[in-house]
Amino acid sequence: MTPAVILVSGGMDSAVVLALAREQGYAAHALSVSYGQRHASELDAAARTARALGALAHKVVTVDLRSIGGSALTADIAVPTDTDGHVIGQGIPSTYVPARNTIMLSVALGWAEALGATDIFCGVNAVDYSGYPDCRPEFIAAFQALANLATKAGVEGGHFRVHAPLLHLSKADIVREGMRLDVDFAQTVSCYQADADGRACGHCDACLLRAEGFRKAGVPDPTRYRR
Repeated sequence: MTPAVILVSGGMDSAVVLALAREQGYAAHALSVSYGQRHASELDAAARTARALGALAHKVVTVDLRSIGGSALTADIAVPTDTDGHVIGQGIPSTYVPARNTIMLSVALGWAEALGATDIFCGVNAVDYSGYPDCRPEFIAAFQALANLATKAGVEGGHFRVHAPLLHLSKADIVREGMRLDVDFAQTVSCYQADADGRACGHCDACLLRAEGFRKAGVPDPTRYRR
């Protein structure tokens, strides 16, 4: 099988991407990044997801973005919720982590090159858009170009491909794909401020988008919420 590196956060989107990569016949090397995020229980979910969906390996790389801060996920900044009056998709929210997707894809690129792999999968999505500039098609295209310019493998004739199979799907579409692929969404954690047991707050943007996806797909929401 052709090896590929799949970024697995522990959330529902990356679980579906891992399942898609496996369906397409790739030998999946799951990669998670411990970057100092406040919702660290997602890393436990990533390990569960990697095991359940047949990843050949699961690596966790630590990058201390909390030392940089600048985000509600890595600093003492309040996470936006449905009670503060903000509108999802208007402006870049405080949950944006400076350069996070660039850093994660760079780590994935490094592991891929070391493995001799030229395929990288990530779960970015531009339809149910939360305002993140690094979830746009232009970013994926630009990073793929960088990967082929800045690596030994690229210079010597290899061709890296960055796959973002959910890029143009709605959250409901992603739920439907997950159901088709037998993804156990109950094992995933999407909440920006999940507790240590992975239970969701039900009020942050990630929770609201996730819940809306299940509702529109007509699928019961298996998310575990804090009481």
